[in-house]
Amino acid sequence: MGNRPFKNTLPLIFEMIPDDAVIAEDKMKKFLIKLAINSVALYVAIEIMRGHGITPQSENWLSLIWLAFIFGLVNAIIKPFLVVMSCPLLILTLGLGTLVINTLMFMLAGWIGTHFGVGFEVAGFWPAFLGALITSVISFVLTLFFRDELNKKRA
Repeated sequence: MGNRPFKNTLPLIFEMIPDDAVIAEDKMKKFLIKLAINSVALYVAIEIMRGHGITPQSENWLSLIWLAFIFGLVNAIIKPFLVVMSCPLLILTLGLGTLVINTLMFMLAGWIGTHFGVGFEVAGFWPAFLGALITSVISFVLTLFFRDELNKKRA
Protein backbone atom coordinates (compact mmCIF):
# COMPACT_ATOMS: atom_id res chain seq x y z
CA MET A 1 0.00 0.00 0.00
CA GLY A 2 2.94 2.27 0.48
CA ASN A 3 3.92 2.70 -3.17
CA ARG A 4 1.16 4.07 -5.46
CA PRO A 5 2.41 4.23 -9.06
CA PHE A 6 -0.40 6.48 -10.37
CA LYS A 7 -0.35 8.94 -7.51
CA ASN A 8 1.11 11.87 -9.47
CA THR A 9 -0.48 11.24 -12.88
CA LEU A 10 -3.87 12.79 -12.13
CA PRO A 11 -2.60 16.41 -12.26
CA LEU A 12 -0.88 15.63 -15.58
CA ILE A 13 -4.15 14.38 -17.04
CA PHE A 14 -5.94 17.58 -16.06
CA GLU A 15 -3.17 19.69 -17.59
CA MET A 16 -3.71 17.97 -20.95
CA ILE A 17 -7.42 18.86 -21.04
CA PRO A 18 -7.85 22.16 -22.90
CA ASP A 19 -9.49 25.06 -21.14
CA ASP A 20 -13.21 25.56 -21.85
CA ALA A 21 -12.49 29.06 -23.16
CA VAL A 22 -10.01 27.68 -25.70
CA ILE A 23 -12.53 25.08 -26.88
CA ALA A 24 -15.26 27.72 -27.20
CA GLU A 25 -12.87 29.99 -29.11
CA ASP A 26 -12.02 27.21 -31.57
CA LYS A 27 -15.70 26.42 -32.13
CA MET A 28 -16.52 30.09 -32.68
CA LYS A 29 -13.64 30.43 -35.13
CA LYS A 30 -14.86 27.41 -37.11
CA PHE A 31 -18.43 28.74 -37.05
CA LEU A 32 -17.33 32.14 -38.38
CA ILE A 33 -15.22 30.55 -41.12
CA LYS A 34 -18.17 28.41 -42.23
CA LEU A 35 -20.48 31.43 -42.11
CA ALA A 36 -18.05 33.44 -44.26
CA ILE A 37 -17.75 30.56 -46.74
CA ASN A 38 -21.55 30.30 -47.02
CA SER A 39 -21.83 34.08 -47.40
CA VAL A 40 -19.35 34.21 -50.25
CA ALA A 41 -20.84 31.13 -51.95
CA LEU A 42 -24.36 32.57 -51.77
CA TYR A 43 -23.13 35.95 -53.00
CA VAL A 44 -21.48 34.39 -56.05
CA ALA A 45 -24.53 32.25 -56.84
CA ILE A 46 -26.94 35.18 -56.49
CA GLU A 47 -24.75 37.47 -58.60
CA ILE A 48 -24.31 34.89 -61.37
CA MET A 49 -28.02 34.07 -61.43
CA ARG A 50 -29.25 37.67 -61.03
CA GLY A 51 -31.63 38.37 -63.88
CA HIS A 52 -31.77 34.66 -64.74
CA GLY A 53 -34.41 33.61 -62.25
CA ILE A 54 -33.02 34.79 -58.89
CA THR A 55 -33.86 38.23 -57.54
CA PRO A 56 -32.26 39.29 -54.22
CA GLN A 57 -34.24 41.44 -51.81
CA SER A 58 -31.26 43.24 -50.34
CA GLU A 59 -27.86 44.34 -51.57
CA ASN A 60 -25.80 44.78 -48.39
CA TRP A 61 -23.35 42.35 -46.80
CA LEU A 62 -25.12 42.22 -43.45
CA SER A 63 -28.22 40.84 -45.16
CA LEU A 64 -26.05 38.29 -46.94
CA ILE A 65 -24.52 37.19 -43.64
CA TRP A 66 -28.01 36.73 -42.16
CA LEU A 67 -29.02 34.78 -45.28
CA ALA A 68 -25.94 32.56 -44.87
CA PHE A 69 -26.93 31.97 -41.24
CA ILE A 70 -30.44 30.95 -42.34
CA PHE A 71 -28.94 28.75 -45.07
CA GLY A 72 -26.70 27.05 -42.49
CA LEU A 73 -29.63 26.44 -40.14
CA VAL A 74 -31.75 24.98 -42.93
CA ASN A 75 -28.90 22.68 -43.96
CA ALA A 76 -28.17 21.66 -40.37
CA ILE A 77 -31.75 21.02 -39.25
CA ILE A 78 -33.90 20.06 -42.24
CA LYS A 79 -31.45 18.54 -44.72
CA PRO A 80 -30.42 15.53 -42.57
CA PHE A 81 -34.09 14.63 -42.09
CA LEU A 82 -34.71 14.80 -45.87
CA VAL A 83 -31.61 12.73 -46.62
CA VAL A 84 -32.70 9.98 -44.22
CA MET A 85 -36.28 9.99 -45.49
CA SER A 86 -35.19 9.85 -49.14
CA CYS A 87 -32.49 7.22 -48.64
CA PRO A 88 -34.10 4.67 -51.03
CA LEU A 89 -34.38 7.36 -53.71
CA LEU A 90 -30.76 8.39 -53.16
CA ILE A 91 -29.63 4.78 -53.55
CA LEU A 92 -31.77 4.34 -56.66
CA THR A 93 -30.36 7.52 -58.28
CA LEU A 94 -26.78 6.75 -57.14
CA GLY A 95 -26.67 9.92 -55.06
CA LEU A 96 -27.91 12.31 -57.73
CA GLY A 97 -31.03 12.90 -55.63
CA THR A 98 -28.88 14.99 -53.29
CA LEU A 99 -28.82 17.64 -56.03
CA VAL A 100 -32.60 17.88 -55.75
CA ILE A 101 -32.36 18.07 -51.95
CA ASN A 102 -29.73 20.83 -52.24
CA THR A 103 -32.04 22.69 -54.64
CA LEU A 104 -34.92 22.45 -52.17
CA MET A 105 -32.67 23.69 -49.33
CA PHE A 106 -31.53 26.63 -51.49
CA MET A 107 -35.12 27.54 -52.32
CA LEU A 108 -36.23 27.15 -48.70
CA ALA A 109 -33.41 29.34 -47.39
CA GLY A 110 -34.33 32.04 -49.90
CA TRP A 111 -38.02 31.78 -49.00
CA ILE A 112 -37.38 31.95 -45.25
CA GLY A 113 -34.99 34.85 -45.84
CA THR A 114 -37.69 36.80 -47.71
CA HIS A 115 -39.78 36.81 -44.54
CA PHE A 116 -36.92 38.61 -42.79
CA GLY A 117 -36.10 40.89 -45.73
CA VAL A 118 -32.73 39.26 -46.47
CA GLY A 119 -33.66 36.47 -48.90
CA PHE A 120 -34.11 36.09 -52.61
CA GLU A 121 -36.93 35.12 -54.91
CA VAL A 122 -36.51 32.16 -57.24
CA ALA A 123 -38.46 31.99 -60.49
CA GLY A 124 -38.53 28.20 -60.70
CA PHE A 125 -36.75 24.91 -60.20
CA TRP A 126 -33.93 25.34 -62.72
CA PRO A 127 -32.66 28.71 -61.45
CA ALA A 128 -32.72 27.23 -57.93
CA PHE A 129 -30.92 24.12 -59.19
CA LEU A 130 -28.17 26.19 -60.81
CA GLY A 131 -27.94 28.47 -57.77
CA ALA A 132 -27.59 25.48 -55.44
CA LEU A 133 -24.99 23.92 -57.74
CA ILE A 134 -22.95 27.15 -57.85
CA THR A 135 -23.24 27.52 -54.07
CA SER A 136 -22.05 23.94 -53.55
CA VAL A 137 -19.06 24.28 -55.88
CA ILE A 138 -17.92 27.62 -54.42
CA SER A 139 -18.40 26.32 -50.88
CA PHE A 140 -16.38 23.20 -51.70
CA VAL A 141 -13.51 25.21 -53.20
CA LEU A 142 -13.40 27.69 -50.31
CA THR A 143 -13.52 24.84 -47.77
CA LEU A 144 -10.41 23.42 -49.42
CA PHE A 145 -8.60 26.71 -48.76
CA PHE A 146 -9.61 26.70 -45.09
CA ARG A 147 -9.25 22.95 -44.58
CA ASP A 148 -6.41 23.29 -42.07
CA GLU A 149 -8.32 25.76 -39.90
CA LEU A 150 -11.53 23.73 -40.00
CA ASN A 151 -9.85 20.39 -39.26
CA LYS A 152 -7.42 21.60 -36.62
CA LYS A 153 -7.56 19.39 -33.55
CA ARG A 154 -6.52 20.40 -30.06
CA ALA A 155 -3.60 18.40 -28.67
